[in-house]
Amino acid sequence: MTIVLTETSNSECVAAPSTTDLWLDADAVTAATGWTLKPEGFCKDDICVPTPADAENYVADGKVNVASFWRLMDRPAAASKDGDVWFLGEGATERNDALLSLEAPDFTLPDFSGKLHSLTDFRRQRVLLITWASW
Repeated sequence: MTIVLTETSNSECVAAPSTTDLWLDADAVTAATGWTLKPEGFCKDDICVPTPADAENYVADGKVNVASFWRLMDRPAAASKDGDVWFLGEGATERNDALLSLEAPDFTLPDFSGKLHSLTDFRRQRVLLITWASW
């Protein structure tokens, strides 16, 4: 089993441990990343990335090399030392756009009594966030 972590999810997938390639079934790619392999290429919502000319490095025997595809899109892909955990990060363009918007991503945390609060509950209000970490 291989664990695939993204900015928004984590998935357990069947893949041979490797630190260089992450070959997953097409269905597992969609479940883990939201990208779908179609005849026109890799697609997510309205965006499609054509399959490169050297397609055998990206698609073979019904499997997709997600690490190569991620790097093709200029996004970071990193594996653990044993290759059983992968992180697929957001690209620099998406991170830069988020910073330029000056809008913090939504998150939900409990208060001291356990009641959950989301940042979106306080939109258009000033918010003071106090954080602490023991490490």
